[in-house]
Formats: sequence, C-alpha cells, structure tokens
Amino acid sequence: RRALPAPDLQALAALSYEAPQGELEEQLAALWAEVLQLPRVGRHDNFFELGGHSLLALELASRMGACGLRGDVRMLFTATSLSQLALQLSERQPAMEEAWASTTVVASRSGIPEDAQDLTPDMLPLVTLSQQALDRLVATVPGGAANVQDVYPLAPLQSGMLFHHLLERESDVYLLRVALRFKTQAHLSAYLAALQQVMNRHDVLRTSIHWTELTEPVQLVHRQVELPIICHEALDDGSSAQSQLMRLTNPRTCRLELGKAPLMEAHLMQEPAHGSWLMSLLMHHLILDHHALELMQKEIALLIEAREDTLLPAQPFRNYVAQARLGLTPAQHEAYFREQLGDVDEPTLPYGLSDVQGDGSQVGEAHLVLPEALSQALRTQARRLGASVASLCHLAYAQLLGRISGREDVVFGTVLFGRMQAGAGADRALGLYINTLPLRVKLQGPVQAAIKQVQQDLAGLLRHEHAPLALAQRCSGLESGVPLVTALLNYRHGSDAAAHAPLSVPGAESLTAEERTNYPLLLNIDDYEQGGLALTVQLREPHSAQALCEAMEQALRELS
Repeated sequence: RRALPAPDLQALAALSYEAPQGELEEQLAALWAEVLQLPRVGRHDNFFELGGHSLLALELASRMGACGLRGDVRMLFTATSLSQLALQLSERQPAMEEAWASTTVVASRSGIPEDAQDLTPDMLPLVTLSQQALDRLVATVPGGAANVQDVYPLAPLQSGMLFHHLLERESDVYLLRVALRFKTQAHLSAYLAALQQVMNRHDVLRTSIHWTELTEPVQLVHRQVELPIICHEALDDGSSAQSQLMRLTNPRTCRLELGKAPLMEAHLMQEPAHGSWLMSLLMHHLILDHHALELMQKEIALLIEAREDTLLPAQPFRNYVAQARLGLTPAQHEAYFREQLGDVDEPTLPYGLSDVQGDGSQVGEAHLVLPEALSQALRTQARRLGASVASLCHLAYAQLLGRISGREDVVFGTVLFGRMQAGAGADRALGLYINTLPLRVKLQGPVQAAIKQVQQDLAGLLRHEHAPLALAQRCSGLESGVPLVTALLNYRHGSDAAAHAPLSVPGAESLTAEERTNYPLLLNIDDYEQGGLALTVQLREPHSAQALCEAMEQALRELS
C-alpha cells in the first residue's frame, strides 16, 4: 500500500460524488468549492478529506458568517460530511444565533478624539483607569495626549509574556530577531520605508506596554511613532560584519524597553568588502505572532513593489482584545477545564524537565524536513480517517511524550491560532493572537478512536481559545507550583517553505529568524501547502534536539 501513488483528491471526490440536496447544502457546497478551489463538492464529502485545514476553516467560517450562517467553527471539525454540517446548522441555527449574539463582542470604539488635548477615563471603554493613573500614562508619551490613540488591557498570552519579561533583567526570552542582507543601500532604504508604512497602518506596531502603579497592565497605542534605527560600524578585528552584528543583537543578551513604542528596532551595519548592508530587526513577541510576521512580510513586499492599492484595510488589535476579555466568562472557561483536567494530579515531565521559567539560553535547536513520501502518507491517512493532519500530529506527539515520560495519560500545551473567534478580518490582522492551552490525551485504545478523540478535544479547545493558561492550570488537580504544561506543540500552516524565513523581500537575503519560549521543550510543525511537513525542536540541553526530531519522525511513521 505504501508503494501506491498518492490519490487524486478530485478523482476521489468524483467517484463518490452525490449532488447537494436543498438550498442549504447547495449554499455550503458552493462555499466549500470556493475555499478549497475545487470544481464541485458533494453532500458526502468531508472538509478535511478534501484538503481542508484550520486556516481554510477560518476562511470558510468567515464566508459562512457573511452569508448569515452563524455556525460554530468547531462544527467543521466534528461534522462527518457536508450534509451532516447542513443538518447541524439547520437543527441548531436558532441556538447558534443566540450563542453567537451572547459571545460575539462588538468592541466599543475608542472615544479619544484626534485633536485631544486632555484624556478622561470615560474615553477608554475597554479599561478602567483613574484620572490620576491616566495622567501618569499620558506623561510618558512623546507628544502627550495628542499622540494617544487608545488604551486597553493585554490579551491572555501577552500577560504571560510580560510576566517572563519581568522575571529577567539582562535578556528576554520573547525577543524575536530577523536578520537580512541587502544588496545595496537603496534596497535597505526601500525596506525601511515600507516597514514604516506598515507601522503607520497597524496600531499594534505603535504600541507600548505599561504596568507600574496600575491595577492591571495596559497597552497604549501611539498615533505616530518612528522606527528606531541604530547604525553600527564594523570593526577590523578579523571577524565578519555579520558575526559582529549577530553578537551585538543577540536576543539572549538584549532587551527592549516595553514602555516605549514601537516594540521593535533596526540595527544596521555595512559590509565594507561588498558594499552590501546587514540589518538585524529586533521585535518583541508581545506584538507579533508567526502568522503576523508572514502578513507583515507580504505587506512590505507589496509596498516595495508599489502595489499598496491591493492592501485591505488594517484590522485593529483592540477587536481581538475585546473578544478575548469580554466573550466567554471565566466561569464558562473554568467549567470546561475542570471537566477536562480536574483529576490530573501528576504532571507530564519529558526527561524530568519541570522548569518553565527559563530564558532560552540553554536550549538546543534542530530542524528536520520530513521525506515527501512520509508527508504524503500522513495526508492520505488523515483523509482516510476524516481528520486533519494537525490532529494526527498531536496524537503522534502525545505518544512520543508518553514514551519519554513513562505515562499513558499525558498533558501538553498546544498553541492555538487564536483567530477562529476574533471577528471578521482576523485572518489578515497583525498582533499576538496565538494562545497556549493544555491538551490531554489518553493513550489507551485503538488508534482510530484516539485520533477522533484528539480531533474532538482540539475542536473543544477552539471555543475556549482565549482562556488564560493560568486559569486552566488552576482547574487541574495539581498542587500549587507544579506546572501543568512543560512541553508545547505549535502546528503552523504556511504557503510554502519560503515562509519559514520571515521578511524575505526583493533585493534582500534572509539570514536568520529566531524565536524562543520559556518552556523546556517545544516542537514546531510547519505544514506547507505547496510542500511537505517540517519539524523544529527546541529542547533544554544536554538533551538532544536532533534525537527528538528523529524520534518524532518515527512516531509519525507509525501513524502513517
């Protein structure tokens, strides 16, 4: 069976094709065909069997909402076919309308006028501040009140990242670095100008973070900020300019001042021997996730190519914060996680690692591109089971962690996309939308039942994708101070392998893109639509990241 050629999905669909019945099925079939780029979709077709995944599910849910179909995006992960989805929508539409109305937040607009000379607390609908606290905040902003666009709280994962920032004094585990080489100074200047335009478009790139003398941390959006540009002279010490710039901007020894916007800065150095220029762009993870980096890359490229007319309106990050803070209540989140985790009284500790307050300095990293045949086998297996490849990979990771930790009931963190319930346009918004939540997997029983359970549990997490991890931790049966999550899985979709080098633009060569986490074990799985799957492991030394990459490949082979 392994030697057989990959099935033609369109031919497969044609063999079992049965035309949609009724107006709702026909409407859904047309939407599926548009999103999946297929000529037709039958009533017995499964979204994932036809090549669907979470990003496409988000796009489909958005199009359904625009047509007045208030379906929960989780239905796409649980309905076995298009006809089953139509039946669920038909039977549950009144309840879904009510649920949508009760949990979907339309964020009140900022009440700060553009020409404001003084700010008052009633101008800020998303946060409660005293006049004295607000005055102190405004005093920190260059230009004063006239340069304040908005003030609102932090999103769940932002709060966790701020906590780890405050733990450290000389480094910051969530400081990102992207390094580029530009052929000429003109290419560099074009890039910097385009980046400034992107900052002007997106509020989250003009944001600073404040917490001193406040009841809770807030983020403040500036109307205007300039990208800090720091030029360095290359030293004639025998080392390359690139190595010098990398040392000067090492995220393990650098910090950004969070109280000053923007939370990024560009470090430049000319390569004397070639006339080319190097740039190391430092950015804080507080304002960008991986998907947002890809979006920023695309916008910069479009601006450099003078195609700004193709850019859609920017989506404000405040919409997401409002949904995360005002959507489901803490009590609703707590009820769900107590049911899932209430009897978890022992942690899953791969290699015995329990420190979740690391700074990333003792972490080794390894990469592994899966063989094309294995990637295709996983896709075929997932379609056969009517599941997503992501669900298959989550099960394989759970099995691997079970072997390493000697457990048959494992809990690990899964990084959620965070945009499934963040409102219209969330798929093209910049900001930190991701969130980390615990997934529990019991490893007993047949694989087919396990994969269906994992898919169901991942769908369940989607409804709670904005819940704080600390709340989920409190709902477990673990003693205080014992971490619920020590290992993470981050499953990411990308258009092609080039997306793994964020900010690659014409006239520039991508040198490196670095990100770290405070957790001792992280597995990134990049799923490229035009290619296969790639693994990246970050693991606390002296344990081998490369060995874990290979072990994960073997775990995936066993499920394929």
